[in-house]
Amino acid sequence: MAYEVTLITGDGTGPELAEAARKCVDATGVEINWDEQEAGVDIMEKVGTPLPESVMESVRRTRCALKAPITTPVGTGFRSINVHLRQELGLFACIRPCKYYPGVRSYFSEVGVDIVIVRENTEDLYAGVEFEAGKPETSQLIDFINSLPSDKKIKTKGEETGVSIKPMSVSGTQRIVRCAFEYARKNGRKKVTAVHKANIMKYSDGLYLKTATEVAQEFPDIEFEERIVDNMCMQLVQKPELYDVLVLPNLYGDIVSDLGAGLVGGLGMAPGENLGPDGAVFEATHGSAPKYKGLNKVNPTALILSGMLMLRHLGEMDAADRLEKAVAAVIQEGKDVTYDLKPNRDDPSAVGTQEMAAAICAKLGG
Repeated sequence: MAYEVTLITGDGTGPELAEAARKCVDATGVEINWDEQEAGVDIMEKVGTPLPESVMESVRRTRCALKAPITTPVGTGFRSINVHLRQELGLFACIRPCKYYPGVRSYFSEVGVDIVIVRENTEDLYAGVEFEAGKPETSQLIDFINSLPSDKKIKTKGEETGVSIKPMSVSGTQRIVRCAFEYARKNGRKKVTAVHKANIMKYSDGLYLKTATEVAQEFPDIEFEERIVDNMCMQLVQKPELYDVLVLPNLYGDIVSDLGAGLVGGLGMAPGENLGPDGAVFEATHGSAPKYKGLNKVNPTALILSGMLMLRHLGEMDAADRLEKAVAAVIQEGKDVTYDLKPNRDDPSAVGTQEMAAAICAKLGG
């Protein structure tokens, strides 16, 4: 059986990472018809948009995409393509495994970290409901809020104040918490921890915590607990072995997933999947690292492991297991790995992106 999959090649180091991941997935023997699509700053220079409609059409058709990193300028430029894809395609859940592989440099190598972060993708402060300082509508919004019969006031003026709205709903919380519990049940996990800041934000995070607690009652076979987000960060650094599946609102999930990646060796080891009722997009957690573009230097593991998650999604469990084992074997041997996976980052024996991918393919017999 051949699967139709969209391959979004990205920008910066994205195209070379996409090439490496594609080779490794193909080396498993699973037959995939790749529909290669461009997105990001490179295609924007050609056609005037970083996300051509052809990309969206392809993903809607295949319902499955492997996406290489895409640049999001900080503070200026176009809106995040990642956020746009998730919202347009209804990809409400972002699942980010943080698993330690022997051979990776980490302060937590003896602990054997293996946690899964389930992040809500469409609500919270990342919903994009923002008002720019100095705009008339921002002043109108502030005036409206200050006119309400409440002691909650914005004390600064519209010309100097930007405003972001934090929408969180019962239905959005229900589906992400159910997703976390269903993932735990399907994958033999024992506990789900809901992470929040309900002690301060009582009407948004408070609603999230109340709803999560109610949903947890539907899964009596899975242990449930809750943690305040700042305490959760401390707990993960002190004793990550106590945690299993974490479910978080959008912003906290973004931050804590990077913390989780740090526990297991960095963003180069952090794959991810974005799931919705009509499709899935698989991507590395890290960015496009444009300063390394064309240098054949960056670690391809995160995107290759995202390809592994994609194979699991397609039901190709044996191929996914073999790919993960091949990645783990190459890392543990420590010979054909990129500079960041060497004990000494200046080690001249470090190989490039494509060479590491080739070593993984060799382990697969490809």
